[in-house]
Amino acid sequence: MAARPIHTFEVVRTEQLTPHMIRLVLGGGFTTFTPNDFTDAYVKIVLPRSGTDVSSLPTPLTLDSFADLPEAHRPVVRTYTVRKVDREREEISIDFVVHGEHGVAGPWAASVESGDPAYLMGPSGAYAPDPAADWHLLAGDEAGLPAISAALEAMPSDAVGYVFVEVSGPDDEIELVAPEGVQIRWIYRGGRADLVPEEQAGDHAPLIEAVKEALWRPGQVQVFVHGEAQAVMHNLRGYIRKERGVDAKWASISGYWRRGRTEETFRQWKAELAKAESGSAS
Repeated sequence: MAARPIHTFEVVRTEQLTPHMIRLVLGGGFTTFTPNDFTDAYVKIVLPRSGTDVSSLPTPLTLDSFADLPEAHRPVVRTYTVRKVDREREEISIDFVVHGEHGVAGPWAASVESGDPAYLMGPSGAYAPDPAADWHLLAGDEAGLPAISAALEAMPSDAVGYVFVEVSGPDDEIELVAPEGVQIRWIYRGGRADLVPEEQAGDHAPLIEAVKEALWRPGQVQVFVHGEAQAVMHNLRGYIRKERGVDAKWASISGYWRRGRTEETFRQWKAELAKAESGSAS
């Protein structure tokens, strides 16, 4: 299998959306990058280590281009949702949650300037609002917010349903453009998702109770629930799929991250979980 190409963009501008969220607008990569129509479209952001001369690497640029570098000098890869595509201007927007120097991609997004390079793989994706649904249920935290925002903007004007977004507090709310019949509720956990006490996270995340307490509407629902894996995969997925009987084709439910894990160890955990579940189902 051929290695996936790395698309070279450059930073056009940055926008401070909230005290903890920055939007990067990237351009110049559409000669190789082809957007898709999924509202949860995501890319892999390739972050070369400091001091790496990307221009000296073998082309066409792929992750294999970094293979001859010492392991400590190989790039870090992080997954992010494409918040918006401007096909006319050939630009894409990606929103980053930033908490100081915490993490890898957040500090990078906070430090880049116009003209700096950005390296992406993708896009991939699987979900978009289906106009055949009678109503919609969308829920998530800051990690799921870009996809939720994009989904709301793609819905027909007569769409109805609920949106639940768990954030730290009122300062982390952003303006959402949604059909009039879609009710939006912001849920405050009182701190960073990775630092709040256990009684406000995981199995006890306030998002879980909010979704379960919502009035279940009649008709065919389409569900999009993405966020912290313990809350989503071990709590809301069972509620949606088993208790409410929503068929898999109408439910996009997945963890975007997990407390206490880097993206690398999270991917390993997801693979182990999928293997265990496939074994129990056989």
